[in-house]
Amino acid sequence: MQKEKNISTVLWSILGLAVVVMLISYPEQAFQSALEGLKVWWEIVLPALLPFFIIADVLMGLGVVSFLGTLLEPLMRPLFNVPGEGAFAFAMGLASGYPLGARISAELYRRGLCSRTETERLICFSNTADPIFMIGAVAVGMFGNASVGLALVFAHYISAITVGIFLSFIEKRPAKTRNRTRTSLIHKAWQKLLKARNDDGRPFGEILGDSVTSSVENMFKIGGFIIFFAVLIRLSEVIGLAGILEQGFELILKPLFGPGLGKALIGGSLEITIGCQKAAASTASLVGRLAVTSAVIAWSGLSVHGQVASMIQGTDLRLGTFFRARILHALLAFLLTPLCTKLFPFTIPVWISTKSTATGLALMTMFIIAALLISIAIDTWQKAKVTWLRW
Repeated sequence: MQKEKNISTVLWSILGLAVVVMLISYPEQAFQSALEGLKVWWEIVLPALLPFFIIADVLMGLGVVSFLGTLLEPLMRPLFNVPGEGAFAFAMGLASGYPLGARISAELYRRGLCSRTETERLICFSNTADPIFMIGAVAVGMFGNASVGLALVFAHYISAITVGIFLSFIEKRPAKTRNRTRTSLIHKAWQKLLKARNDDGRPFGEILGDSVTSSVENMFKIGGFIIFFAVLIRLSEVIGLAGILEQGFELILKPLFGPGLGKALIGGSLEITIGCQKAAASTASLVGRLAVTSAVIAWSGLSVHGQVASMIQGTDLRLGTFFRARILHALLAFLLTPLCTKLFPFTIPVWISTKSTATGLALMTMFIIAALLISIAIDTWQKAKVTWLRW
């Protein structure tokens, strides 16, 4: 074990020195790419994510997440083998995209609402791209074709849910015999909210202040990763390393879909937006470009992986399951996209194709309401069965 650790230390040290040499050798390219990364963070990522980071922390501090978790337990436990609070992480990840799902999952773990294994699995399917990015930025902005947006969205979320269901069999808990009482699910949820609020104990002003401080700190971490990987991608292109790797992917993808997709996979392996841009600009068939784009979005890039690592910092959560799940998610999304292209050739509503906090909140609210209705229906049906059997 110690020998492997020493080897890993040497390899990372060599890689770090290599990056330093490239920065010294190509300072102008590094500076320009850093500015581009900073612009993306300042103009797009910061205003899109910061409100959701703050809202999530405030809701957890007020006990609302515990309230929703109790209501959603009948749905989330049998489907994903995670507590009901996991639905909040999934909904917030849907509304705002990477890496908010991972951050909320980690916070649920810190508060003792999820076990380590449950949290590691929850991160795998709740840390997703948001539909506004896939429709507004990718379909409309990059492909110039809003009608392909639904194919990307459905392939992404169907494959994410499939990954979550697949992972639910890891450390599957034996079904517990639940003591059904006449206490309503809403009453139980209300009691959970009061307990969580009393356990927290902070006044609202302090909760809001702590949420802003923590959220801004995390946004700076995300900005650092975006800038660093923007520089790393540019330097790999300058020294020709990216071109060498692209040729390997071209050998596989060119006979199937046409040229240009190797660049998308190499760029997307590091940063999601660059990979999507290169796929959209290639001369390959539309189906091939969409399939590779879908795989890139599901993989999410090492930049997002680094952001996830920063979100779970200070915990004993492991990234091995997340890394393997990203590979599975990318493969499933790649295979599902051609099918979804045939099934969903529809035009996207105009209101959903614009990136805005209001739109994200609307999507999150609709998801939570739908999940609540299903969960309450499941709980009602289970109680009805128990009552019928007692007659």
